[in-house]
Amino acid sequence: MDWKQCEAFLAVIDAGSFEQAASRLHLTPSAVSQRVRALEGTLGHPLVVRGRPCRATPVGQQLLQHLRRSRLLEQDFVAEIAGEASAPLSVTLAVNADTLATWLLPALADFLVQQKVLIDLVVDDQAHTFALLEAGLAMACVSVQAQAMRGCVAEPLGPMRYRLVASPACVDRWFKRGFTRAAARRAPVIVFNRKDRLQADILLRELGLPDDAYPCHQVPASEPFLAAIRLGLGYGMVPELQLGDALARGELIDLAPHAPTDVALYWHRWQVQSPRLERLSQTAVAAARQRFAG
Repeated sequence: MDWKQCEAFLAVIDAGSFEQAASRLHLTPSAVSQRVRALEGTLGHPLVVRGRPCRATPVGQQLLQHLRRSRLLEQDFVAEIAGEASAPLSVTLAVNADTLATWLLPALADFLVQQKVLIDLVVDDQAHTFALLEAGLAMACVSVQAQAMRGCVAEPLGPMRYRLVASPACVDRWFKRGFTRAAARRAPVIVFNRKDRLQADILLRELGLPDDAYPCHQVPASEPFLAAIRLGLGYGMVPELQLGDALARGELIDLAPHAPTDVALYWHRWQVQSPRLERLSQTAVAAARQRFAG
């Protein structure tokens, strides 16, 4: 494959359009389009769905995975022979917001500094991060998907335990008679976004309440999510790792102490990957297992 054609394909997917890709490559959109079409001709398959934004076809996703891994392997090889003068290695990771808010950065901080690795974090729901790896948009991910895709390895990290919590003020306002179906129909729930099923699942499982049977706030960031609960705006599911001693101190109350929710997480990575990404994966997996075991 012609590398200039591959570079044009990567630029189109990363930028989302032929015009933006042309600007990045200092070419005309027509020249970028010609290179991509030539690559499609070489492989005998369409690679780009031309829309807004442009996205990779299934074959394009396979090529994207190959090109990103090849680029990392090349960068790591050059770094190994260049020693301290080498440029940092940039790695895209797809993770859920609660992983980012709790264990990931403390686990990787020393490694990233010592190994000169830059991380480009893509944050999505834990049920959707796998699709980013599958599409070639990430080199590793944290996911609830247990089965690894072809060419990858899925390593169990352990269960992230969630508690359904509320502030004392919220309990006094809505749940004086306990966590009942009638109270839950009126009390506002804090949800992360429309992909977040944690609250919906426990309300259906424990109280038989379907979606849209209760009012919701949407707060799509982990720290503000917890802050909204502390402020009494509503109640929601929070990782035990993020709660600290808030329950013991009475700052928050567990509405369903008999029914914690455990979400099993997995680290997905390519079987063949650059040495530094391999070491990053080993560091993340070991740290997560230690945190969840504790």
